[in-house]
Amino acid sequence: MKEFELKYGCNPNQKPAKIYMENGSDLPIEILGGRPGYINFLDAFNSWQLVKELKEALGMPAATSFKHVSPTSAALGLPLSDSLKKACFVDDVEGLDDSPLACAYARARGTDRMCSFGDWVALSDVCDEATAKLIKREVSDGIIAPGYTDEALAILRTKRKGNYNIVKIDPAYVPEVQEKKQVFGITFEQGRNNFRIDNSLLQNIVTRNKDLPESARRDLIVALITLKYTQSNSVCYAVDGQAIGVGAGQQSRIHCTRLAGGKADTWHLRQHPKVLALPFKDDLGRPERDNVIDGYINGNEEDVCADGNWQKYFTCRPEHLTAGEMRDYLDSLTGVALGSDAFFPFSDNIERAKKSGVSYIAEPGGSVRDDLVIEKCDEYGMVMAFTGMRLFHH
Repeated sequence: MKEFELKYGCNPNQKPAKIYMENGSDLPIEILGGRPGYINFLDAFNSWQLVKELKEALGMPAATSFKHVSPTSAALGLPLSDSLKKACFVDDVEGLDDSPLACAYARARGTDRMCSFGDWVALSDVCDEATAKLIKREVSDGIIAPGYTDEALAILRTKRKGNYNIVKIDPAYVPEVQEKKQVFGITFEQGRNNFRIDNSLLQNIVTRNKDLPESARRDLIVALITLKYTQSNSVCYAVDGQAIGVGAGQQSRIHCTRLAGGKADTWHLRQHPKVLALPFKDDLGRPERDNVIDGYINGNEEDVCADGNWQKYFTCRPEHLTAGEMRDYLDSLTGVALGSDAFFPFSDNIERAKKSGVSYIAEPGGSVRDDLVIEKCDEYGMVMAFTGMRLFHH
């Protein structure tokens, strides 16, 4: 296939639209279902790069959930604890642990379920039946993977009345070294960001504490690769082989850290015993439960425990999760990793990171206030590595 005509571009008024290879070669994809659009393909090609790099760097199956050209999460195929299975709404899935790819998807889709609503999925490996069954029951726009088993393809083709977007990409495809795009009719050209993220990037530890265990190295690599494909400015919290909070596209670094930290806190609190025990009505759908859980944890637009509200969601009135209970729970956490796509200009980022259990940090370094940031890390006994490499993505 030399080119693929799109219904429209970013918006319905932007016509005509298509994708094609500038050198005239065949596109490195097959469309096995649906008719992906302009934004779908932006998500597809960015998300595929992310999971491909995670697999290459860490040797495990990987999955990501993308929305509007940034990941809501990315995860490796590690088994889920019982509490995490329940928080991710996969505790009813028999044999989940038998498929590392399904575990990766369950983690990625379950991290920030509100932002993942209507997402694009990318898988590093051939989609198997177990993963397809999980995807089928979620609200999603499409998927890209290097292949699909016959069983998985049959399942996915039943989604969205047969119109689910299914893209197969050639895993051997390597793009040209130079890349181009146009803005306002002006062509920009640059070398592709082929910078390799691996353990060698974490050698320059600048804090007094230099104890960086393998699990933390893995989580920092997950965070940094996730940031490589997140709209800048960006910050990512990661733990247990998955990104648990992504702050994308903020003009201020501290706003990135706060946004990502709030998402990470919500992910942690979804596993609080009070949240896991919420007495939902049987007929309340998964997206509705996500909204209620978010309201229960974060307050937001309504008090879901208030009289007149709780009856819509629960079989009995639950107790509030108090601010003190949430703070006690979060204060008990340690071992979280944090990556930043550029240097921290002020130590307030470290203060905010501490509130979400961060023990390990990777950032480029190079700020005139590096000494103050290091000093704050030392105050909390954190380990921080300077990578020397910025990861802006636009």
